[in-house]
Amino acid sequence: MKTLLLVVDLAGTFVFALSGALAAVERRLDIFGVLVLSFAAASFGGIARDVLIGAVPPASISDWRYLAVSLVAGLITFYGHHSVARWRSSVLVFDGAGLAFFAVSGAQKAIHFGLGPAMAALLGMLTGIGGGMTRDVLLAQVPVVLRADLYAVAALVGAAAVVVSDLLAIPPTVGMVVGFVLCFGLRLLAIRRGWHLPAAPPSGEADPGNVS
Repeated sequence: MKTLLLVVDLAGTFVFALSGALAAVERRLDIFGVLVLSFAAASFGGIARDVLIGAVPPASISDWRYLAVSLVAGLITFYGHHSVARWRSSVLVFDGAGLAFFAVSGAQKAIHFGLGPAMAALLGMLTGIGGGMTRDVLLAQVPVVLRADLYAVAALVGAAAVVVSDLLAIPPTVGMVVGFVLCFGLRLLAIRRGWHLPAAPPSGEADPGNVS
């Protein structure tokens, strides 16, 4: 289980680091800014998870492999991109993959530390959305989780699948694969088809529930 969580965590770290670095390149940050964004996007969700469950110091800052993976992803992005326009859709794909990886690993690690089903699912969601929120805040934009099509909901679905699999005594590997597919698939479908939760009405628009 420890090895499985490490592999999934590092996979999520890599793809979220790519997402952060690509967003930084799009904003024309220098190499230091790209590396900072790659590490922040890759690590802050896992750091929040580990602090909340008492796994301190967090793996992202106690294990050199997390830093190495995020920096490698940042350098690959900085030196390997040819046209920012070509990467625009890739940012969403990498972000969705990172969301799925971290949602399932966060839920599974919470279960491993003895949390109940509801809190394990919520912690998995937090792990998935934490890095993307940090990336967007550093870029001075409204976090994707607050405005995107089924972002946090997709993470919650993936994490819930891991929790349900554990309750049904399904092997963790199977549960994590199912959770990843559900989260990543739902996120991509939401992007392609424009699925989203109801948004707040513009200021001054009449409240449909308030009929005089």
